[in-house]
Amino acid sequence: MFDLVADIERYPEFVPLCQSLNTRTSREKAGREILLADMTAGYKSIRETFTCQVVLNREDQEIRASYIDGPFKYLENKWHFEATGDNSCNVHFHLDYEFKSRALAMLMGAMFDKAFARFTQAFEERADELYGGGGEGSLDGEG
Repeated sequence: MFDLVADIERYPEFVPLCQSLNTRTSREKAGREILLADMTAGYKSIRETFTCQVVLNREDQEIRASYIDGPFKYLENKWHFEATGDNSCNVHFHLDYEFKSRALAMLMGAMFDKAFARFTQAFEERADELYGGGGEGSLDGEG
């Protein structure tokens, strides 16, 4: 599951509202891979692009995205993977955000809330597609 979540450039294939995701830079530091990425999210004619730093910490089985620039006041995203067996794990997902603009929040807020609520389901479905269903473990999200 760590690899599925870490493969951010594939998000447009299955993540709700994600229209594109491009990695600008990638480097290693202290055993972690650090990516700088731009994601464009949108629905119909509304599109917003934002930039995050994504830290892939394989040793601690954790992925963190730190907001850098775009339409948000802040955006915090954290994944933590907890092994429960040889081929299973629990995935803990946390997402918190607020738009900078009240108008944008009114326009896109409900749509983003709905899409983010489907994140856990989208990743579960993608894992079933790639790795086969029926495994043990769970994905829980909070936002």
